[in-house]
Amino acid sequence: MVVSLSRSVSRTPAPRLEIVGRSVYDFRDMARTVNPVAYAAKRDAFVGAAVRLIQEKGYEQLSIQGVIEAAGASRGAFFHYFDSKAALLAAVVERTVETATSTVAPIAADPRLTALEKLQEIFAGIAQWKREQPEYQPEAVLERLRTWYSDENTIVLERMRAAVARRLTPLLVSILREGAADGSFSLTSPEGTAGVFTALILGLNEVAIRLVLGRRDGTVAFETVTATLAAYFEAFERILGIPPTSWPLLDEPTLRFWFG
Repeated sequence: MVVSLSRSVSRTPAPRLEIVGRSVYDFRDMARTVNPVAYAAKRDAFVGAAVRLIQEKGYEQLSIQGVIEAAGASRGAFFHYFDSKAALLAAVVERTVETATSTVAPIAADPRLTALEKLQEIFAGIAQWKREQPEYQPEAVLERLRTWYSDENTIVLERMRAAVARRLTPLLVSILREGAADGSFSLTSPEGTAGVFTALILGLNEVAIRLVLGRRDGTVAFETVTATLAAYFEAFERILGIPPTSWPLLDEPTLRFWFG
């Protein structure tokens, strides 16, 4: 007779652990649930810290550890939102461009404005909005502008130019088509003109910053400012095919506010 020495194994499944009426599996599912508002707020804290540090030190001097410390967070929390410094830069560019172009879309869609008035409002509206914001006062942003437009921030500026062009060009195409359709503009191709116009806008923005800094340093005369802006506006008129002086300079108070 052969005697089996093996023990019988119970096939009854292990009891499912219950915690206050929920299984551990339920709690695993809950852990994977993300609060979108809280997620966005925590992510934005890192982006805001990065913007401040770039303005103060420049992108080349920006470190992940510095951002973590400025945001008062942990290294693990940072890498939950961004896998690299480059990913953080992309978020910084996205936020900055969104803020800079937020006033453009409502102007482009305003049915009360002509096509020419929409283009002019995009310029005048942004300048006026900045004038009314405490954080954009010339004295408050002077050093930040020097850092922002320094050689150390070349990569940031290049990314921002590209992002602004992507955001702005479709809106300009819509406005230029409208002007071409009603005879306000004399254009061969609204799409092609929009690209050229966007390039001029980006160029004017950087020239204006250099002029602001030059005025504060005493190396640029106010007459140089008005002559430079007049040259750009004349270029706008020629591109659009509208009569000379159709594009007026910014009003005197706005010019004096920015350029002293």
